Amino acid sequence: MMKLHWSPKSPYVRKVMVVVHELQLMPQLELIRSVAAMLKPNDRLMLDNPLSKIPTLVLADGFTLFDSAVICEYLNDLGGGTLFPSAGMDKWQAQRWHAFGDGLLDALILWRNERERAVPLAPLLDAFERKTRASLKQLDDEAQALAEVPYGIGHVAVACALGYLDYRFDALGWRALAPRLAEWHGELMQRPSMKATEPVDG
Repeated sequence: MMKLHWSPKSPYVRKVMVVVHELQLMPQLELIRSVAAMLKPNDRLMLDNPLSKIPTLVLADGFTLFDSAVICEYLNDLGGGTLFPSAGMDKWQAQRWHAFGDGLLDALILWRNERERAVPLAPLLDAFERKTRASLKQLDDEAQALAEVPYGIGHVAVACALGYLDYRFDALGWRALAPRLAEWHGELMQRPSMKATEPVDG
């Protein structure tokens, strides 16, 4: 039995859980609720991942994998999935969208951390918002391409980033900024794996 250090609010964990649901691997997985706050390293989590970050996957033999990208690829191989194209431009497009989604998430989390400070730095807030708006414009331009290629890890990563926007940045109103992307996202959210992994408080 594998163990996954997990939280229902983490967008990186959500990405892993989408893959788990897509490949029907839940029976092989035990979820361990773990808090990974930046200012409070989790001693229990650090026994498996000294970086005190989630998701962290512990295999049955005790070997650990961390970083959502690594875990997702491992689970895809384990489950015989096709979420990671193996060759040609399909591979690089999927990897590019994967990196794009993760990079947008990185910026959003830093943006949220900054705005939660007692005295946030206005230039940083402006920089994160500019990057987010530029990313949304680029993804909106690529919405048709996202809709046309087979579902894969790039779709999962981008969708999880947009889900985090809904969860933490509702006031941004990203759908008005990227209407074609919003239409694609709305259709993708009908997948059972996406419905099963929506972030929740508590």
